[in-house]
Amino acid sequence: MNTLRTAMLLAAMTALFMGVGYLVGGSGGMMIAFLIAAATNLFSYWNADKMVLAMHRAVEVDERNAPEYHAIVRELASRAGLPMPRVYLIDNAQPNAFATGRNPENAAVAATTGLLQRLSREEVAGVMAHELAHVQNRDTLTMTIVATLAGAISMLGNFALFFGGNRDNNNNPLGFVGVLVAMIVAPFAAMIVQMAVSRTREYAADRRGAEICGRPLWLASALDKIARSAERIHNPDAERNPATAHLFIINPLSGERMDNLFSTHPDTGNRIAALQAMDAEWGSSSGGGGGSARQPAPRNTDPRSEPQDAGPWGGRSQAGPRAEPPAEPQPKPNPWGRNPTGPKGPWS
Repeated sequence: MNTLRTAMLLAAMTALFMGVGYLVGGSGGMMIAFLIAAATNLFSYWNADKMVLAMHRAVEVDERNAPEYHAIVRELASRAGLPMPRVYLIDNAQPNAFATGRNPENAAVAATTGLLQRLSREEVAGVMAHELAHVQNRDTLTMTIVATLAGAISMLGNFALFFGGNRDNNNNPLGFVGVLVAMIVAPFAAMIVQMAVSRTREYAADRRGAEICGRPLWLASALDKIARSAERIHNPDAERNPATAHLFIINPLSGERMDNLFSTHPDTGNRIAALQAMDAEWGSSSGGGGGSARQPAPRNTDPRSEPQDAGPWGGRSQAGPRAEPPAEPQPKPNPWGRNPTGPKGPWS
């Protein structure tokens, strides 16, 4: 069913793209738009992951320079039955993460240094499980292609006035009305489709990610911390490349905090509530949705009420969103000369 919906969505986006081409240049414009759409899809399929990682200056790491972080991803990928993805770090103080790649065999996950420094090991596991859920559901390919097509449609809309105004009615059957539709309605429709796809898949990835790591509240607490930190910590790379904002687990840009047609992400409170309901459902079920991966439920089911100087599940102290990350006494080798290797894996 997910494959069918994806195919229908991409077909609709391609049809919209061709429709804009028809409004701008008639049948010839429609054929040119079709060729551009096909070329865009093909290019995105093979190169979108490399482009996104380069935009955010991500550096690939392994068990030598990021052992704890790498171990968390490896254990989660094993639990999900996925091939080990490439693992990247982004030198950015804002806690955030995303996944990319055309399929599970060519996937990559990336986390910022801020995510590894500010979240507990359980929360990091919840976040990376969410990203692996995107990989498993093949959301990364779909969302990237939709974003690329939406951008191309907007580009055609911008050129519609210049090209449409110089065409006769045979090439542009609807005349000036058609130009206005191409300029305003088509880009707006493409934006709505892009936003709706992103929000729907975030909810699905939250649920699957909770199943992978076995604890919905790990992700719920992480979402709360990331959202509050993202509001006050600037992400310059994301601001320069806003088209990639929907790939992150939490919107890295300012604004877009409401769960409406114009937001790239669902409301964080709604996502946390859904995960809390999932945890309660598991706790009241004898079988449990997490199977053998399920661990004892925490005493406190509301991550917002946890003190800022301790992790929500006890253990070693964890800095909250408003605290400075703990200093490492002996930094290990890594791409930036610090120690953004992250906390120890929750299963170590």
